[in-house]
Amino acid sequence: MYNFSSKTFNQYEVKKGNKSLVLEAIKNYSPISRASIAERTQLNKGTVSSLVNELVEDKIVTETGPGQSSGGRRPIMLLFNSNAGYSIGIDIGVNYLLGILTNLNGEILTEKKITLNDHDFKNVMAQVRSIVDHLKTSIQPTPYGLVGIGVGVPGVVHKNGTVLLAPNLGWSNAPLKEHMESTFKVPVTIENEANAGAYGEKIYGVGKGHDNIAYISAGIGIGVGLIINGQLYKGDNGFSGEMGHMTIELDGKLCRCGNRGCWELYASEQTIIEKAMESGISKEEATLENLTHLAEQGNAMANQIFSDIGELLGIGITNIINTFNPEQIIIGNRLAMANNWIKPSLDRKLKHNLLSFFHDDLSLQFSTLNSYSASLGVSAFTIENFLMISLTNGTNMTFGW
Repeated sequence: MYNFSSKTFNQYEVKKGNKSLVLEAIKNYSPISRASIAERTQLNKGTVSSLVNELVEDKIVTETGPGQSSGGRRPIMLLFNSNAGYSIGIDIGVNYLLGILTNLNGEILTEKKITLNDHDFKNVMAQVRSIVDHLKTSIQPTPYGLVGIGVGVPGVVHKNGTVLLAPNLGWSNAPLKEHMESTFKVPVTIENEANAGAYGEKIYGVGKGHDNIAYISAGIGIGVGLIINGQLYKGDNGFSGEMGHMTIELDGKLCRCGNRGCWELYASEQTIIEKAMESGISKEEATLENLTHLAEQGNAMANQIFSDIGELLGIGITNIINTFNPEQIIIGNRLAMANNWIKPSLDRKLKHNLLSFFHDDLSLQFSTLNSYSASLGVSAFTIENFLMISLTNGTNMTFGW
């Protein structure tokens, strides 16, 4: 029996796929003509013209002045309308909250960062709301306004947006996505902050052009985000990347996760603070910023602390390289600011511990996005979700702000 609905569905999926190809060509190569899009995508000119007209009608694409003629009439050029909407990315750190407002190209338009001392879920949500409300004051009239909010959180995130466990925040089974969408009335994406950081580096940072990346988010805790064959690897239920809790010392220090000897207890910002205080620096002065300043001045104590951290980072990174054989290691989050003093001992540790063939084609870099990797990553997820909806629903799209 003829199945019309199946055929219709297949035609719909083909059209959506073609529309995505056209939009990607415009995003990546604008200003670009319809003829050039057809050439790049291998779609026929009639299909390209029809799909471009839909994108223009949806205000995702705009037409600009004529380009260079190749012999006939000068073509109308097309641009991706990066100002059709806005995205907000929130990075919930252990000791800070960072919020950024971006356009649809991921360009940061404004930001707000505050110190976080109280990890109570309701208190953190109140602080997040104050940041979002502040960022929204910078939103100008656009076709779609705020298209969504992305949140990176240092913990195990279920694919339904619930934070199952965030040991360094003291959260378990926190309904973060449900709470955020109820509060702000826009689509919300929740992601582990290391996964978000890996994606932020892949899209906007030093990970561009690499398809197999291990991103080490080194702050108060340690998380790992993996890009495998160009795609973010999340595991069966979205729980991958909790490698800060791999055991590097049998019967070692007790971790908040319940395990002993976890990597993040020995190679994180918290460890740096503890070692500085053990060396006689006051609690108020024992900050990463102050210690990097001391290291710049040649302080032997600060340099030794960073050297030790580099070696301990190397232990965990060796395990990651042995397991995944990535082409690139990126160290991001707050410890990236101390790269000048961490990298020498880290390089030595990897050279000593790794089998020689693991060094072939391996790139070790520190993030140039620094503390923005995760917030840019969740913003990118939000933008991609919006654009996918636009490919599906067109001008029927509605957003909450």
